[in-house]
Amino acid sequence: MLAPALAEVPDVDQATIARLLGDLEARPPRIAIFQTGVGTRALFAVADSLGASSRLLGLLEKCAVVARGPKPTAALRARRVRIDRSAAEPFTTVQVLDALRGLSLEDARVVVQRYGETNVELENALRKSGAEIVEIPTYRWALPEDTGPLVGLIAALEQRRIEATVFTSAAQAHNLFEFADRLGRADSLASNLNRTLVASIGPVCSAALRRHGVTVSLEASPPKLGPLVTALDEALSA
Repeated sequence: MLAPALAEVPDVDQATIARLLGDLEARPPRIAIFQTGVGTRALFAVADSLGASSRLLGLLEKCAVVARGPKPTAALRARRVRIDRSAAEPFTTVQVLDALRGLSLEDARVVVQRYGETNVELENALRKSGAEIVEIPTYRWALPEDTGPLVGLIAALEQRRIEATVFTSAAQAHNLFEFADRLGRADSLASNLNRTLVASIGPVCSAALRRHGVTVSLEASPPKLGPLVTALDEALSA
């Protein structure tokens, strides 16, 4: 049963990016953190449309560039951007902060390419280290236009017709519970999910599920689809 709970909605504005580039040129950043491939590509696409790609590349040449994982790494390399630090697997905020070790953050401007929502954990840690954060929005996460499959999933869980539930991102979990709340059915959702085998793509997703009172039955390691499917297969076979 497929029940999409997530849609990527563009959230990048030419005028905002133009002002941001001017501001960064006036007060250059010391560090730039890129968290997603789609967001990195979206930023450069807007810079292209403004005729300002060379300005963006010039700014990045003068600061330490940090990539969260393989997707932003590929997007940056496609633009021939030098990458100074890379987060290790499983590419969570913990690994991003580890990659920043040794870099001076006190009074530093740090550009953070936002993914679908603000990375509160990362930004709080940066602020505690004395950094000034410049967040670049490129897209946001929202519910899909067609929420019918989500209604069907919630009903199937209530009717105990689901044996395993698989989550591949933290945002999916948050959106599912937010949608159930709109329907007035959030109170029973966690207990209904806990009657199933709940499979999570990785630690960030698992933490989100636990915040909603869901018990995670298995977690992929490393946090990728292949290991997730393998672990699910082994669990159901057992």
